[in-house]
Amino acid sequence: MVKKFYLGDAIYGANDGIITTFAVAAGVIGADLSLGIVLIIGFASLVADGFSMATSNYLAQKSERAVIEKIEGIRQARREIHTNPYTSALVTFVAFIFAGLIPLAPFLFTADIGAVLPYAIFTTGFALFSIGAARTLVTGRHWFMSGLEMALIGGAAASLAYFIGEFISGIVS
Repeated sequence: MVKKFYLGDAIYGANDGIITTFAVAAGVIGADLSLGIVLIIGFASLVADGFSMATSNYLAQKSERAVIEKIEGIRQARREIHTNPYTSALVTFVAFIFAGLIPLAPFLFTADIGAVLPYAIFTTGFALFSIGAARTLVTGRHWFMSGLEMALIGGAAASLAYFIGEFISGIVS
């Protein structure tokens, strides 16, 4: 009998919260839009993406439970599954929101995007590395390589979003 501590839900929710929120902000910055737009789109995306990820987690947990119940029977499934889909979804949502605030926080303290961008990149990179390193509690991989991997993936996502924002802005302007 395995008891679930929801650590995986928290780590993966946090990773996704950091990456998607910073990628959205980077896309807006690449489009050379105002700080207000960065914050509006950043916070709207933070809540909508967090809700989407949480509900997807909930549906995945319910589906997994239904398959096990169908294959192995309800009593066996109840003995084997110690995951509450509501708790998994809530942990994912909370981790997504709190971690996703990290990339937006530097933008709350200045009106100059150019001046705040290096701080946002540093705090986001540090958060990605830290959460990536914390994944080793779930994956068992080496902490440094796991942290570096997450930071590089997050950096790639933000770079793509930045250049897409810059490209589309050039087309529509």
